[in-house]
Amino acid sequence: MGVIYLVRHGQANASAYGVADAADDLTNGPGGLTTTGSTQAALTGGFLAGQVDAFTDAVSGDLPRQSQTLSGVLGTFEERPHPRVDPGWNEYSLPALVGHASAEMYHDNRRYQEQLDKGLAAWIAAGEHDAAPGLDGGPAESYPQFKARVADAAARAAALAGSGQTVLVVSSAGTITQLIAQLWGVPDENWPAMARTMVNASITKLIVGRTGVSVVSFNEHGHLSDRDGGVATVR
Repeated sequence: MGVIYLVRHGQANASAYGVADAADDLTNGPGGLTTTGSTQAALTGGFLAGQVDAFTDAVSGDLPRQSQTLSGVLGTFEERPHPRVDPGWNEYSLPALVGHASAEMYHDNRRYQEQLDKGLAAWIAAGEHDAAPGLDGGPAESYPQFKARVADAAARAAALAGSGQTVLVVSSAGTITQLIAQLWGVPDENWPAMARTMVNASITKLIVGRTGVSVVSFNEHGHLSDRDGGVATVR
């Protein structure tokens, strides 16, 4: 039986979401982690180091916030595998669904979330008939294509887990919760509600066995709420 630990990326700067903000924390470059995000990644790594001796494989998408979180988590381990990059774990294209939100809207969590929920609902309802423009000018992606991409990425991670292997995957809220929604049979229209509760650098644990993939825990973040005065964030 293999194990997969899914970790959401740490808090990212506003540019990761297509928002231009003069006050943005660009410590780790555009689209990268904030200082808080780096702290979250290290705390999650420290927590996992107390649960796991070592990872046999480590994977992330190719977004800076994902690869930087992977590096931060692995940095707490004495033995660590060479990181793999699998774009299948990338997030859906936020700017395409929300529009190029202003810094004012982005920092008004309620307004930004309402706009995102509206965009996601329309994307889901459109099915194959509407494809959100891809990240960085990449190919457009419909909601069914997104679902299939996530399922394929999960299958590759499950293959790495194999028998007795332990795999770390760093991804994003929408992608991780889409996988969990598929495993739990959650209706498509209810998936966004799962994504909006996902905490930065939280941990979701999966078991890979003969009968498939099972969810053991979801969105664990106590190690972030209780450490350093509490650094748990959702955006």
